[in-house]
Order: sequence, then C-alpha cells, then structure tokens
Amino acid sequence: MAMAFKMATTGMWVTERKNSFMEMKWKKVHRYIVFKIDEGSKRLTVDKVGGAGEEYADLAAALPEDDCRYAVFDFDFITVDNCRKSKIFFIAWSPTASRIRAKMLYATSKDGLRRALDGIHYELQATDPTEMGFDVIKDRLK
Repeated sequence: MAMAFKMATTGMWVTERKNSFMEMKWKKVHRYIVFKIDEGSKRLTVDKVGGAGEEYADLAAALPEDDCRYAVFDFDFITVDNCRKSKIFFIAWSPTASRIRAKMLYATSKDGLRRALDGIHYELQATDPTEMGFDVIKDRLK
C-alpha cells in the first residue's frame, strides 16, 4: 500500500511506503529502511531495507557518502529493569559532500515524511558518521 501526499513547503509529491514502515514497527521484519528522493519524479522511494538480523552498522554502511537520505532504525534494547524495549529513530542524512540542491530538497521535505511516519521516538540530523554513531543513539535513550 503506497500512500501519497503533497508537501506543502516544496510542492513535491511524495510516495511513501507506509507498509515497509508498519512492518518494521509492528512485525519487526525490518531493522531499518533507507528512503531516497528521486529528483526527477519528486517521489520518495524505499532505497534499501535491512532485514531483522541486521545491525546499526549495516544501516550506517548503507548510507552514501555523497548524497542525502532519510532513514528509520528500530533500536532494540534491555532496560535496567530487564525489560525488552524498542525505539524508532528517524535519521536525516545530509553529508557534507552532497550537492547543495539535494541538501535543500531533503531539508524542506523532511517534516512531511516525519509526520507521515507515526511512531518515531527520536530524530537525528547528521552530516558525517560521527554525528550518528552508535554511541549517539545509545545516549539519546538516557
């Protein structure tokens, strides 16, 4: 099921793969999803999907060094009370080496996607890998 909505700030049509996100959130079949904006069609597509057995390092490796992306990551952890928990992170990836046009497109489109993905717990914006390292993810949970 694809859901389309128009971004008010950019006039860009976005096709968002709600099923992939809901499968990640409720069924736990995906560990992460990477979204890409096709500049020609102005549509958001699923670029990559990480299986349930993949880890955060796999997501970090899936992000290009020279182009922007959005990503969602399902982080499972055990609390101090020995309870199993899960939190979903939204990551706006805009590396320094990406084109200015891409940075602007992703920056102006982020809020619409973020609102459409119901159930995001934390948001990160990163321009290099150190800003979204695993230690940063763990620190957000405190």
